[in-house]
Amino acid sequence: MSPTLRTVYHVSAFSWYVFIIKSMTARAGQQLPPGIFVYGGPWKYLTFLNLLLQMLYFALAVATDLPPGKKTDSTLSKSKDLIFTVFAFPVGMFVVIFFWTVFAYDRELVYPASIDAFFPPWMNHAMHSAVLPVLLGEVLVQPHVYTKTRNALALLGAVGLTYLSWIIWVYLSAGIWVYPLLGHFSSIGLVLLFFFNMTLATFLYLLGEKLNSLAWGKIHVQNKSQ
Repeated sequence: MSPTLRTVYHVSAFSWYVFIIKSMTARAGQQLPPGIFVYGGPWKYLTFLNLLLQMLYFALAVATDLPPGKKTDSTLSKSKDLIFTVFAFPVGMFVVIFFWTVFAYDRELVYPASIDAFFPPWMNHAMHSAVLPVLLGEVLVQPHVYTKTRNALALLGAVGLTYLSWIIWVYLSAGIWVYPLLGHFSSIGLVLLFFFNMTLATFLYLLGEKLNSLAWGKIHVQNKSQ
């Protein structure tokens, strides 16, 4: 893809996420169903945090698309690749897969029907579906350099543990689970769910690396010495 078309893609994706986040937060002042924005507001939802993550990535992507003379240094490019490969791709894919799997089983466990009056279907798909094609499109738009797998998975695991600690804190502080699904698990069950989720996230990280390699070639996209 030409540099111009790549930049158009990045600007479009960044603008899309800005629009979705603005649309979502604009409803915070409305009379939402109980517990939706109580304690922590949208910041307790992985969906919202993922939207911010995607927006951050595409902001960096736009910045690295600037003419060479305007780039600061290679640090920005490395940061962009790190955020996409370790966080944006696996977390974004996780949100889509996990959400729709639970939704198909029993939507009340993750996205109660009462929310539909406030977040129409198009917004639901914008938050939980559109992320997937945008990420796959990014894989095809440009190659990404992957670092050592163990280092990447350590970072991904640290983020997962941090989010788990956050939702437990919300429960202990406000007496509500971020997702109704969590209320159906015992303490041991929550631990097992966490490890299952991290296993899925690990698989998605490796999937992203594989897709990147298939699209661009191993020599061009990998730098395991980092």
